[in-house]
Parts: sequence; structure tokens; C-alpha cells
Amino acid sequence: MASTTDIKNGQVLKIENQLWTIIDFQHVKPGKGGAFVRTKMRNVLTGKVVDKTYNAGAKIETATVDRRDYQYLYKDGEDFVFMDLSDYDQITVPGTVVGDQAGYMLENQNATIAMHEGSPLYIELPSSVVLEITYTEPGLQGDRSSAGTKPATLETGVEIQVPLFVEQNTKVKVDTRTGDYLGRVS
Repeated sequence: MASTTDIKNGQVLKIENQLWTIIDFQHVKPGKGGAFVRTKMRNVLTGKVVDKTYNAGAKIETATVDRRDYQYLYKDGEDFVFMDLSDYDQITVPGTVVGDQAGYMLENQNATIAMHEGSPLYIELPSSVVLEITYTEPGLQGDRSSAGTKPATLETGVEIQVPLFVEQNTKVKVDTRTGDYLGRVS
């Protein structure tokens, strides 16, 4: 157990048998009345964001989340196999935990996996990755009123929007959080 005075950004709390990570917090001391702590928290599993207020000094239960670096090895059916970079042990992460991040993962790519009591909670990829475009229509010059975009399929099978001048077999930088095109890579 900890106190609300120990709250930090990124800390994981256990509330009603669910894990919540602190996104933002603020200690407030109004002119009248007792101090309190206003927090914004995200559910680790569902991603739901809520605001919660605690009295200053209230007891809260913290959860131990172990974040380690892993290397993505291969996909095994619906699951993904990762290797721990510190002791070379392999773990299998369910596809439901990996979620949409699978569209930005290539074999031998590094990722951070958060574990709680031996089970993986979520994975974090680097903020951007370089992937090759395997298919896109050729862009026609002059058929638009402003800078346009077109769909392009990446080597992982994910489809993103790219500018009209980008061609097939081009390597592009993609934001793993939003799926946005960030630029070409030579």
C-alpha cells in the first residue's frame, strides 16, 4: 500500500482488481477545505481513460509491473513469440494483447512488454518503424485540388494513406501509435 503523496506519472495502481496507469496527476490545496489529488488514469487492458479524485494522504494499492525489452521472433497461429533480450527466454504473447500493434511488427524487431504476475499486459513498439510498400496505385498528377493521398499496403499487410508521389517498393516511416505516414526513407 502507498499514499496519494507517492503518485507519479506512469505508475500502475490496482483498483477493484483492475490495473490503471497514471497519465496525469495534480496535487490541489484549495483555500478552504482539505487538500486532494486529481488524477487521470488509463485502464491497462481496455484503454479507457477516467478522472478520479483522492483525498490527500489516502491509501492506494500499487501494482508491480515489470517492463522488459524483448525481440519479436515469429507468429505462431494467433499468438506471437518474443525472446527476452536479457536471458534469451522465449514467451508467447496472445494476439489479443498485441492487438493492432501486429501491423507494425517485423521479425527481429525490438519491443517492450509490460508483465504483471507473469502475464503480459501490453506491448510498446518504438514510436516509428520503417516498412516497405508492397502495393499502391500510381498517382496521377493534376487530378486534385490540393495535396492528396492514396491507400498503400505495407509489407505487414496494413493499409495506410500516403501522398500521391509515393510509389510501390518505397520504404516509408510510419507512426506506430496512429498509423500515419511520416516520410520516405532512402
